[in-house]
Amino acid sequence: MKKLFLLTSIFSALFISTGCSQEKIDRTNQAKAQQNKPVEVPLEKGMAKAYFASGCFWCVEASYESVKGVKEAISGYSGGHTENPTYESTSTGTTGHAEAIEVIYDPKVVSFATLIDVYFASQDVTQVNGQGVDRGSQYRSIIFYQNEEQKKIIDEKIAAMNTKIAPKEVAAEVYPFQKFWVAEAHHQDFEKNNPENGYVQKVSIPRLKKFQEKLPEVLKKD
Repeated sequence: MKKLFLLTSIFSALFISTGCSQEKIDRTNQAKAQQNKPVEVPLEKGMAKAYFASGCFWCVEASYESVKGVKEAISGYSGGHTENPTYESTSTGTTGHAEAIEVIYDPKVVSFATLIDVYFASQDVTQVNGQGVDRGSQYRSIIFYQNEEQKKIIDEKIAAMNTKIAPKEVAAEVYPFQKFWVAEAHHQDFEKNNPENGYVQKVSIPRLKKFQEKLPEVLKKD
């Protein structure tokens, strides 16, 4: 029994030590990421791009694609420190990447500020490292900015939100945008293409409907 207790104690200590070390590495990498100079993506045929992370990208993609002025939302990965992230590598929580989306939108129809409103309306703004049942650093909330004007909008939106939810605070991190990696093909339009999927039925669709009830004025008229 003593031997078993000793082995259990050793494994527990190793697990705690490894976890603390990884957490320290994560904080260091995140601090470095926030010091980078933002990369600005130029307009293409009048369309702009914005980048967000907010839990499962299937859910976020569906929410943004229901917004008028949004041409398309693409699932992918961003915010990390490794090249060519995949779903498998990102899911380990060691790449620094979060499941993210690229929103392709018409700035003449929908503003970046409105996209931030959509972002907050479609999530639990205080949940750290996850959304709902999806938990881990790969599901953390991040808003990416491409210039100081966008950062100012984000900061003001967060300050206003913090006032509303005090003493709690908005959990979303704010990063200068660097690079977006497109996710594997089967992740694209997942909710639309897999309406009978159990996760879609129990998590994605309810989250989409909850968002749409909050901001009906921004929705496309189908």
